[in-house]
Amino acid sequence: MIEHAKIDYFTEEGSVDAVNARISGDTNGRLADVMRSLVTHLHAFIKDVEVTQEEWATAIDFLTRTGQICDDNRQEYILLSDVLGVSMLVDAINNRRPTGATENTVLGPFHVDGAPEYQMGASITQAGGRETCLFEGNVKDLDGNPVEGAKIDVWCDSEDGFYDVQQPGVQPRHNNRGVFTTGPDGRYWFRGIKPVSYPIPDDGPVGQLLTKLGRHPYRPAHMHFIVGAPGYDTVVTHTFVDGDPYLTSDAVFGVKRSLIVRYEPVTDGNTKWRAEYDFVLHRSE
Repeated sequence: MIEHAKIDYFTEEGSVDAVNARISGDTNGRLADVMRSLVTHLHAFIKDVEVTQEEWATAIDFLTRTGQICDDNRQEYILLSDVLGVSMLVDAINNRRPTGATENTVLGPFHVDGAPEYQMGASITQAGGRETCLFEGNVKDLDGNPVEGAKIDVWCDSEDGFYDVQQPGVQPRHNNRGVFTTGPDGRYWFRGIKPVSYPIPDDGPVGQLLTKLGRHPYRPAHMHFIVGAPGYDTVVTHTFVDGDPYLTSDAVFGVKRSLIVRYEPVTDGNTKWRAEYDFVLHRSE
């Protein structure tokens, strides 16, 4: 005979307990903890806003269309994570560093492995550009000592707001990309172009959501950097152009005050602009 009193039947009030009770005691501990928390917060959200059947169906349709647009070149779910601030929150939690160390921000979808390695001072721009810029600074530790042998992987968009991988056959391969290595003085310098602001892909479900929320799809102008050296945490970050109109409304919430850089006009050099920024690395635990 079934002991009905011992079974947790589903009720509105007891929904969390009913679902979480089904998690087996043999489940991986971390997975069990994550799923219990997910169920708890998800059910609390649904009860808080009292989701209607129509709204539930709309949400299912949105998630279905988000998955259907994903392919080898586009990940709409990561884009959704970006515009909800989830990507930046996960990045912040996993890259906590002492005050003074350079802050992380999102990697973005346009990094490419195997970019050319250049001698310090070279240009990463293969397709020309009117707004040429000298990027320079130092890589040092928290005590101010130079870091020798730091790899600096850099990339940015063209003056039309597109990365080379978005325009195969239009831009040369590895246009506005390069890798440099610091010497004993920890100094870096290379030439490129002043980046421009651009929209994230907004022709899919995520773009439609932004429109309904009254939000724009633009990212402020930025240069990407990955800076790493043996014995130090690797920094994945951008430097943002001071004065860009989208600094306070970045579609993916990537801007941090410490990463905003002033671009100085140059009157007596071989570029039109100069951007100086020092990277401060934290020793690995």
